[in-house]
Amino acid sequence: MSTSDSIRDFIRDNPMAIEVVITVADGSTPREKGAWMLVSPTVIFQTIGGGQLEYMAIDRARAMLQNGEKSDRMSVPLGPEIGQCCGGKVEMRLGLLGDDSKRRIIAELDRRLAEQPHVYLFGAGHVGNALARALALLPFRTVLVDTRAEEIEQAPNEVETCLTAVPESVVREAPPGSAFVVLTHDHSLDFLIVTEALNRKDAAYVGMIGSKTKRATFKSWYLKQGDHVDALERLVCPIGKRDVDDKRPAVIAGLVVAELIEALERHAAAKQDELDTATTAG
Repeated sequence: MSTSDSIRDFIRDNPMAIEVVITVADGSTPREKGAWMLVSPTVIFQTIGGGQLEYMAIDRARAMLQNGEKSDRMSVPLGPEIGQCCGGKVEMRLGLLGDDSKRRIIAELDRRLAEQPHVYLFGAGHVGNALARALALLPFRTVLVDTRAEEIEQAPNEVETCLTAVPESVVREAPPGSAFVVLTHDHSLDFLIVTEALNRKDAAYVGMIGSKTKRATFKSWYLKQGDHVDALERLVCPIGKRDVDDKRPAVIAGLVVAELIEALERHAAAKQDELDTATTAG
């Protein structure tokens, strides 16, 4: 389920809620200016950083709901007296969530979802599912792709799924800046998908599960197809390359997530540099 779906569910199930927004974040604080959360009588949506600061905001928001108050402001020094020793200061705006605010929040989350980097996982096996669950916690749009209906049916509920007989077509249709992680049940299918991904010069990441031997086998096959050796420099294989000798799916997933975060941040920074250069030249 996407974040924009989740907010729609929250609003539907919690017609009365308070929006808490950080308006000032001076010094060391758990979250930045603009961070927000929604508080209903029983549940919250999003976070402003946790800890005592968040507990205070939740308590105040629920008191407002109980008392019929529409707005308030809080100013909280983050010192030892509240058990949160960040040393900064936070100011917050609290307001009853009305129809206009609901539309604004939904539109903003829809916009953010559209701008999120896309991560495509090819293969809904043990590692693919573990990786999907890990990525579902991050600000990425994760799509789990497989050719087998029975495997897709076992996929985590938190991520999008795509059942297709031609997974390489998903690569062609992906937006620029996407990341592709290939870990299917079939080496020949892996090779086809990776080849398609390497053809995407705008890909942020192309990774394939496997050993150094599998990489060498792919290289030999790839070059026989008439493709260029330079493209192979962009292939990450094995994936999750860290000094950790642990083959459990959840551990591999954690290592690959770290690799993906780094790759997507590098890609975003490079694109921003290109934009800055173009703006300066213009």
